[in-house]
Amino acid sequence: MELLSGNEAIAQGAWEAGVRVGVAYPGTPSTETLENFAKKEGVYAEWCTNEKVALEVGIGASAAGARVLATMKHVGVNVAADPLFTAAYTGVNGGFVILAADDPGMYSSQNEQDSHFYAQAAHIPMMDPADAAEAYAFTKAAYDLSERFDVPFFIRSSVRISHTKTPVQTGERAEVELKPYESNPQKWVMMPAFAKPRRKVQLQRDAELAEWAGACEYNKVFQGEGKLGIICAGAAYQHVSEAMPEASVLKLGVTWPLCPQSIRDFAASVQDLYVVEEGSDYLTQAVRACGVEVAEFPCGLPRDGELTPGLIRVAFGKEAPEFTDAPANLPGRPPALCPGCPHRLVFKELARAKAIVTGDIGCYTLGALPPLSAMDTCVDMGASVSMAHGFELALEGTEHRPVCAVIGDSTFGHSGLSSLISTVYNRGAGTICVLDNRTTAMTGRQGNPFNGQTLQNRPSRELDLEGVVRALGVEDVRTIDPNDMKAVRTAIKEATRSDELSVLVFRSPCVLLDRTRKAPYLVNGACTGCGVCTSLGCPAIARDPESGLASIDTAQCIGCGQCAQYCGFKAIEQMEGAR
Repeated sequence: MELLSGNEAIAQGAWEAGVRVGVAYPGTPSTETLENFAKKEGVYAEWCTNEKVALEVGIGASAAGARVLATMKHVGVNVAADPLFTAAYTGVNGGFVILAADDPGMYSSQNEQDSHFYAQAAHIPMMDPADAAEAYAFTKAAYDLSERFDVPFFIRSSVRISHTKTPVQTGERAEVELKPYESNPQKWVMMPAFAKPRRKVQLQRDAELAEWAGACEYNKVFQGEGKLGIICAGAAYQHVSEAMPEASVLKLGVTWPLCPQSIRDFAASVQDLYVVEEGSDYLTQAVRACGVEVAEFPCGLPRDGELTPGLIRVAFGKEAPEFTDAPANLPGRPPALCPGCPHRLVFKELARAKAIVTGDIGCYTLGALPPLSAMDTCVDMGASVSMAHGFELALEGTEHRPVCAVIGDSTFGHSGLSSLISTVYNRGAGTICVLDNRTTAMTGRQGNPFNGQTLQNRPSRELDLEGVVRALGVEDVRTIDPNDMKAVRTAIKEATRSDELSVLVFRSPCVLLDRTRKAPYLVNGACTGCGVCTSLGCPAIARDPESGLASIDTAQCIGCGQCAQYCGFKAIEQMEGAR
């Protein structure tokens, strides 16, 4: 018996099922799954440039006869949607399982979405574990099911499943032989003439899957004391069982396809039937499509964010559990860039230049928050470059603020390159700032093509970022030390005044890659309380609310010296001696 998180359990289940190949692009809350899988014996695992590529690598490995695990967060499924839908036509050779990790509450995501809709739209069966033990068992079983029905299987998790640890009874690895590959264009070449008959295969498979779902062991009924019935799945089941212990519950382990007769049978056994789900009406509408009436909650169930037992009790008009409010005078702790972060001065200077900044997905998105307040947009991976081009097109011929895109090195490899190619091809202008901190920082410092570090530390190639950009046709490409305020200011000033497209590569390692600290800085008696240093937003710098004088917390300061470059009164000086 081991105590595993849902992510660890999925990795363990895949390994025991004989999976040979694991592919992913890191994204919270899914990241640790492939990281744990990669540590196991007899497997190959890699970070791909993006989720679409990962899924395509997985389809190829499955076609060749290997069992495959692909992992991604919910917005990653968007990126992978193109091959995903066609994979439901081609089917598999070796079993293929895809983890879709949803993020109700948007703890680390730009939106909430329910991956159940992808299962329904793509005709790919989905299993919903309610804890780590089920995550392990469902994943392990999904490989046999994938090969039995000739289709990839989804495992859906959410933050609570991915990151909560529960006991799991693990086992030994099954060595599964590579299935022989036989050339079969009618199955694998999805041109219209071959795709049409595969569509009929898909529809027949849907009927077989629905019949299987009605008899499988993964959908369970828990009989309660009264006549109130609840249908739920995944993490919501844990909340329902705590909030409404008297209710009868149909816990769905398979959420697509549903077996209409099973739904109707459960509905007939209760007087009032409710559906409890997070941030979506997928399950509610699916139950109603079975011809079953779903009751409305007396006090309404939230349509956004994570559910809790208290919210569920309130929805049913019951008293919520007591809890203690946080003290009113507790200071806020808004997220901020780390002390010494190499991105900080770039945002400071972009704000100083009054630039319109189209941002991207990464820890540098924090540049949008006060006091830096230097990012205007953030939509999805790679959008910074495309949106900057859109701004330039709309503002062409007018007097306007400079337009700058900000994107990280990993995100640039993920989807920024294709956006840049389009901008160069269409002779776009503007300034693109690539914040190259030598890692994929936000999700835990994973490797990427531009730092050349692979998931399993295999020999690799570190791609030449500037060389790639020049090869695309960008002539103004510069590399700048982002910790040098004057160099950053000069580069942004010159690039934004140019009529040509400029790419500025701000290269300095993430401070979390090297924990070595220099001697910290202190504020001396020359401080006038001007507040310029605190406008950097460094967590190590504070300002007295009465006097306005600055101070530096030496326990947090890493000795980067960024603040000293902005002090016109020489009031910030470095202590003698290294730590």
